[in-house]
Amino acid sequence: MDNANINDKNSKGLAPFAFPEAKSSQTGVSVRYAPCKERVWYVLRIKYGKAQAVADTIIGDGTYVYLAKVWKDVRNKETGKKQRKLFPFMNLLFVYATAQETEKYVKDSKESEYTTYYYNHFLTDANGQNPPLTVSSKDMEPFVRLTALQDEHVMEVDVKKCRFLSDDMVRVTFGPFEGVTGRVARVARQNRVVVYIKGLESCITTAYIPSYYLEKVVDEQSKT
Repeated sequence: MDNANINDKNSKGLAPFAFPEAKSSQTGVSVRYAPCKERVWYVLRIKYGKAQAVADTIIGDGTYVYLAKVWKDVRNKETGKKQRKLFPFMNLLFVYATAQETEKYVKDSKESEYTTYYYNHFLTDANGQNPPLTVSSKDMEPFVRLTALQDEHVMEVDVKKCRFLSDDMVRVTFGPFEGVTGRVARVARQNRVVVYIKGLESCITTAYIPSYYLEKVVDEQSKT
């Protein structure tokens, strides 16, 4: 799969990384991530079972999207046995677009039947309403880096169930999760690195990470 390299001010100080190419499974149309100051990552909630179809349509329009998927155990109704399958993370779709472009998909297209904004409950606008949740490229990078692996040990976890060990940001320095940045938390009786997008109810964790595979991330802006 071809990738599109990130090269913008939001990625300064981070390890080189490439967002996966967005490709429609229906049309074969591909879209590469291209940083643009007029665009941000909008978080859209998609009706169950429709995330891939909506993503394919938006990609077909030439708009970059990211559909994160995580492994979950489901029980086969016929056999009663558990199976592992990939499901869209929180049934969300991340769309890199302008406000006007995103509004079209939510209100003025056939996709609007299945699509709504995921609202930011930490903020209120001038009318006292919660605005749509948006995410910076800097905050999207570790989330994409981790979920793009589609590693079976990556977990979706309720943020409230994460017992963070400190507020320090760390970076994984070795292994399949090398380069992932986040905070260390105790999850499923193991120390894992948690990647959390503020405003979401769930977060993503790595598998168990030994402490000697971690380094503290130094905030360049805090240096004097």
